[in-house]
Amino acid sequence: MTQQLFREDAYAREAKAEVIAHTPEGGLVLDRTIFYPKGGGQPGDSGSIVWDGKEMDIATAVKGEGDAIVLVPATPMALPDVGVKLVQYLDWERRYRHMRMHTALHLLSVVLPLPVTGGQIGAEKSRLDFLMPEPPEDREAVEEALSALVDRDLPVTEGWISEEELDANPALVKTMSVAPPRGRGKIRLVKIGSGDEQVDLQPCGGTHVARTSEIGALRLGKIENKGKQNRRVNIHFG
Repeated sequence: MTQQLFREDAYAREAKAEVIAHTPEGGLVLDRTIFYPKGGGQPGDSGSIVWDGKEMDIATAVKGEGDAIVLVPATPMALPDVGVKLVQYLDWERRYRHMRMHTALHLLSVVLPLPVTGGQIGAEKSRLDFLMPEPPEDREAVEEALSALVDRDLPVTEGWISEEELDANPALVKTMSVAPPRGRGKIRLVKIGSGDEQVDLQPCGGTHVARTSEIGALRLGKIENKGKQNRRVNIHFG
């Protein structure tokens, strides 16, 4: 099992850890990590690890067997032995852009309250696919509504519910293509806003900013036709 430090503090940029396993593919498993593993449309984190005067670049992180998180080296090289203690460093700029984009996509699902059929987070642009037979009539209004939510500086927090509670509230699940992970007894919820100011609440395992104002300026990109009933809505920074 890998302790998910990114879940405890999404803003942690470095952390000590111990090597607990190697994978047949040449990956590395630590007892604790700040690297988010690829999943839910969010890319795996990149960065580096340092031990005994040596350094290894990490290209990405993926989910392994059980609760293990596997760090994938950027280039093949001798892995630190099991039991070695090291320090891991996150490519913070890239991760932080993913956090900002992920929260922005949640806001996009508020502005366009339609079933989500897919999505992808990137450091430069991101997108959601919607069950949307016709594109929005007013692109500018969508962009303005998105920016208005960012500017409200709403808090972004997390909570947990049981699988039974989620089953009793199916409207919480906006994504048609990705089901919340089950089998652990509880499911993480990400909430934007609080009290009368709450605007969104949905299951999510990704990393997010603490407040919507951190997202910064956004602009609407292409709205692409992806089938008779689907539209892909892209967003960009700036």
